[in-house]
Amino acid sequence: MSLQKIVRPSSVEKWLRVTLVAAIICMMAVFSFTDHASAAGAQQISGIGYVPAEGECNDNVTNEAGQPYDFSTRLDGDLVGCQYVFVTSYDCSPSGVYREEGTEIYVIDGPYGQGTFSTTYFFRAKFEGCSPDGGFVGAEIMGFCQHPIVAGSGTGDYEGVTGRLHFKDDVVAGNFPYTGHLKW
Repeated sequence: MSLQKIVRPSSVEKWLRVTLVAAIICMMAVFSFTDHASAAGAQQISGIGYVPAEGECNDNVTNEAGQPYDFSTRLDGDLVGCQYVFVTSYDCSPSGVYREEGTEIYVIDGPYGQGTFSTTYFFRAKFEGCSPDGGFVGAEIMGFCQHPIVAGSGTGDYEGVTGRLHFKDDVVAGNFPYTGHLKW
């Protein structure tokens, strides 16, 4: 009968095995969490806004005070529909920097369903000049705006939606590309 020498792993080998097993477990946890987080995370969106053609985006939309909208924008892309804008304040500096704030109602029938939601917004732009009443004068040189969604404002398929939209005016093309995220 022969006795074979039992080889016991060194402490370094034990450490490597434990570390390898721990790394595999961590990677499995990260990948399973990432899949879950992606499914429950924000939906990235994009598209383009346009000045509406005659007969477009002229619904009878009013704000909570019953006031009619100041202007509207037609939306294509991930949000198909209309954006109705209610200006609450604006001013323009002598150098042509225009600032505007207000609220909006989005009426959407697109890839993410049908419904409405509201936002607050701020718009900043550079124009050729300003009028004495605080409005802008001349052509827009550049502009952008931020639109956080008002919590609890969604209806239909947009009930419970949160998120934010970002528009950056394309002054050459005359449209308003947007990006953002929606989360339910």
